[in-house]
Amino acid sequence: MSEDQSVLTRKGREPDEELRYGDHADHVIDHWHAKNPRPLVVYIHGGFWRPEHDRMHARSLGAALSDLGWPVASLEYRRVPGEPDITTSDIRTALDALPDLVDVQAGYVLVGHSAGGQLALWAAATLNPVRLRGVVGLAPVADLLLADQLMLGNSAVQAFIGNGVRNDLDPVHLPAPIASVSILHGVNDTEVPLQVAESYFTAHPTSRFHRIPNCGHYELIDPLTDPFNDLATELARLTT
Repeated sequence: MSEDQSVLTRKGREPDEELRYGDHADHVIDHWHAKNPRPLVVYIHGGFWRPEHDRMHARSLGAALSDLGWPVASLEYRRVPGEPDITTSDIRTALDALPDLVDVQAGYVLVGHSAGGQLALWAAATLNPVRLRGVVGLAPVADLLLADQLMLGNSAVQAFIGNGVRNDLDPVHLPAPIASVSILHGVNDTEVPLQVAESYFTAHPTSRFHRIPNCGHYELIDPLTDPFNDLATELARLTT
């Protein structure tokens, strides 16, 4: 079964403002406001860490969540093949800068899709950000070694880390985050197979693991599909 990738090219509503957390062109955050806002959602987009995949495909998600009452900060970050520490440095800097850029008094939920899920789980496990209420991994690349063995994304893991092994970046090898962790993964996912999430859950059984039926890789970030409601439900649980 082929994956529905229409969300990747669908034009979403532009953010209410663009914030900057550094001097590089990619040091930008799309920020959607919300009426009677719930706690903030901080989103990290996927794309197998490759430079050709940026935050623009996440604008449909950001706009939809803001319409449901969550203000959203969608992070951009540098994606330089073979230089993973540049990427993680940007995520660290963006999260450190958040309190000076947006209202985080009510805390926030960190959400990441695919490669962004790896970055979200890494950040929660290693940085323990202040005011973090929970982490939601959407079809996350949560086991880098297994993903590499499966050659996911045309050997995307090796392209990201620059050959070798980086257990310090691998969520399955890192301690369980202090914050609550939820994994949502489609059972029909062919981009990041369900077994990758199952491996993370085996290593960290205190996390919540939701196998989403009739769901591939992209439906979880597509507001026009039913599985998107599973994300909204989980966010409601974490922010109520």
